[in-house]
Amino acid sequence: MSAPAPPSTQGKQDYFVTRAGKRYAGVHLIIDLHGASHLSDAAYIENTLRRCIEASRATLLHIHLHRFEPDGISGVAVLAESHISVHTWPESRFAAFDVFMCGDTDPHACIDIMREAFEAERADVQELLRGEVHE
Repeated sequence: MSAPAPPSTQGKQDYFVTRAGKRYAGVHLIIDLHGASHLSDAAYIENTLRRCIEASRATLLHIHLHRFEPDGISGVAVLAESHISVHTWPESRFAAFDVFMCGDTDPHACIDIMREAFEAERADVQELLRGEVHE
């Protein structure tokens, strides 16, 4: 049995994000979780990424996670609207996530999901508006 084909992106427009009258390629959130748990559990991380993707109304193309020995996970969820990447340092209870999305998505929906799922003591979030479009 072959793997199911990823969702088609044909016919979908690539939308820019508009903020304060300016157009951008997308919103990039840098989310640092401190005092976090579940950072060695690839299945848990994948499930949390899937929850974030659904809550943000993004389209998942595929997820790839790599487990390091003795600990730590790095990976990416590739989206039609860009990506979510993750790097974990379980020994330091730290995780770094990049959430970059364009179009009619809500990357901010990922913040609370990640904070709660990973039981973070602290979440530091920075927002970047990427690729200002000058037309």
